[in-house]
Amino acid sequence: MVPHDRARYGRYAGGPDPLAPPVDLAEALEAVAEDVMAGYSPRHALQEYLRRGGRDREGLDDLARRVQQRRRDLLGRHRLDGTLNEVRKLLDTAVLEERKQLARDAMMDNTDRAFREMQLQNLPASTAAAVNELTSYDWQSGAAREAYERIKDLLGREVLDQRFAGMKQALESATDQDREAVSAMLRDLNELLGKHRRGEDTDADFQEFMARHGQFFPENPRSVEELVDALAKRAAAAQRLLQSMSAEQRDELMRLSAQAFGSPELMARLDQLDDTLRALRPGEDWSGSERFEGQEGLGLGDGTGVLQDIGELDALAEQLSQSYSGSRLDDLDLDALARQLGQGAAVTARTLAEIERAMHDGGYLRRGADGDLRLSPQAMRRLGKSLLRDTARQLSGRQGRRETRTAGAAGDQTGSSRQWEFGDAEPWDVTRTMTNAIRRTVAEGGDPGRGFRLGVDDIEVTETEARTQAAVVLLVDVSFSMAAEGRWVPMKRTALALHHLVSTKFRGDRLQLVTFGRYAQSMDIGQLTALPALREQGTNLHHGLLLAGRFFRKHPSMQHVLLVVTDGEPTAHLLPDGESWFCWPPDRETIRATVTELDRLGRTGVQATFFRLGNDPGLERFVQRMARRIDARVVAPDVGGLGAAVVGEYLRAHVRSSYDDAGWAL
Repeated sequence: MVPHDRARYGRYAGGPDPLAPPVDLAEALEAVAEDVMAGYSPRHALQEYLRRGGRDREGLDDLARRVQQRRRDLLGRHRLDGTLNEVRKLLDTAVLEERKQLARDAMMDNTDRAFREMQLQNLPASTAAAVNELTSYDWQSGAAREAYERIKDLLGREVLDQRFAGMKQALESATDQDREAVSAMLRDLNELLGKHRRGEDTDADFQEFMARHGQFFPENPRSVEELVDALAKRAAAAQRLLQSMSAEQRDELMRLSAQAFGSPELMARLDQLDDTLRALRPGEDWSGSERFEGQEGLGLGDGTGVLQDIGELDALAEQLSQSYSGSRLDDLDLDALARQLGQGAAVTARTLAEIERAMHDGGYLRRGADGDLRLSPQAMRRLGKSLLRDTARQLSGRQGRRETRTAGAAGDQTGSSRQWEFGDAEPWDVTRTMTNAIRRTVAEGGDPGRGFRLGVDDIEVTETEARTQAAVVLLVDVSFSMAAEGRWVPMKRTALALHHLVSTKFRGDRLQLVTFGRYAQSMDIGQLTALPALREQGTNLHHGLLLAGRFFRKHPSMQHVLLVVTDGEPTAHLLPDGESWFCWPPDRETIRATVTELDRLGRTGVQATFFRLGNDPGLERFVQRMARRIDARVVAPDVGGLGAAVVGEYLRAHVRSSYDDAGWAL
């Protein structure tokens, strides 16, 4: 046990919060599925969702825009002459104080005074040349001498700050002992990195170095590799800083650097360090440059920090682009993102990474036999449940359309109960429902003794075994007009909702999905969901009816239910040799073959409904005539209400067959 007086509390920093609730995948799954149904691959659909983000969440594109904006802000705010300006000010101060001293020193020899004044008057315009020329000048003013010495101190601290962040502040008012400590650190560092470059270093060498000089490295590297990484990034940024200056500025600084701390050895050791780091990390950007256009001057250390920030922003931009091979959001440097954009951006990126990971590892995407990613059956079930819930809301909004006569007539009770879901017509289990409401009230801090309200989630129904089973065929038009008119995705959403209803609430029923374009084809729900829009002309309802009849013949004892979704008249039919005959406008033989097959189904007692999409007069006349031939229904929903219309007709047909079996009249 840790004593209470030694306990420490703070923000959790060990990765994702282990106590955080799991990420909600409902929105992501729906968005991915929507794009898949529109024709995108699951991989591309997931990438697009991660880029766009959710309703209340930024996406990768939003983060990338913020990264680019911060980059522009840094370049537009600063300029790189901060150190030169500081040196110039100190030099002007030294010269001014010296002239004041010469003017008021009455004891000075006039010839000496004139010589000194001439020397100060004729200083070169170049700051570096002027500083160098005054190296051996015998200052008469103490204030002037102090200002000039501060130039050397400033240059030393700035040069060190370029390689070791924080040195400018740490060495302010430094003593000779402090400077010797820095010199010793540089000597030992070059020795350590030289051994590492030759492959001769040991972990003991690194530990000994850190024990002696660790105070200079607040990053607290845990190995020589981490030490090299940190130093190389900073050194490369320092080189980019120099490359970003004008040639004149760069020449001035290089000449001034010789005055750093008045020690040529310092620059020699820093040059050796740069050479070693460049050899150890050649992949760093050592030759890049940026264009600064702001008004805020930067010193060498601060400028190097800004260049380091820009380098970090560029790396983040590449990570956020996810454009390289094998890219995953786990590649994102969340610490760098938090430094540059704030903790909120890191939380957003972490959540997006969790969504990506959950979609891959949680079973919602799986790789098919062809190697491509597909929505898994688990994803289909979850999506179908969501779509069915939306359909239920639409159906519940239709006043006077709710079927209440099925209560208690769905079949024999099994003795168990379950939570109520859309489509359930079974009686309530009152005891379990009331118990659920009481438990929820207590959990919410209420007092059941003072009353409580029932919620939808409280309701449980008794499970029953359905008496009547149905063989259902959903025929969906997949001609190109369905995609061109914006009906492609609603058609697939409808199929998913119906499939989920049948597979979860009416398990005794059998559902067959049949698509018809130039040809007709039976498909499972996964194939239909992933079906791309084809630029293929033809509406071969005749072939679709043939496949429906084949399916019905496999289930002769079931009630046959036919649901046809189409937006055009038949323009193709199947020839005896299996080829498809296409003609526009509709050929007489195509209409004859389609009607003949429909009549054959009508004689078997099929319950049929035609769902007419669009306002084509020819289609309206055709489906009305077809419906009259077999006593079918015609529904003309708008595209947003297609799912509710199809599910409603399925339930109506199922209820009707249940009542017919029971000997009741509708």
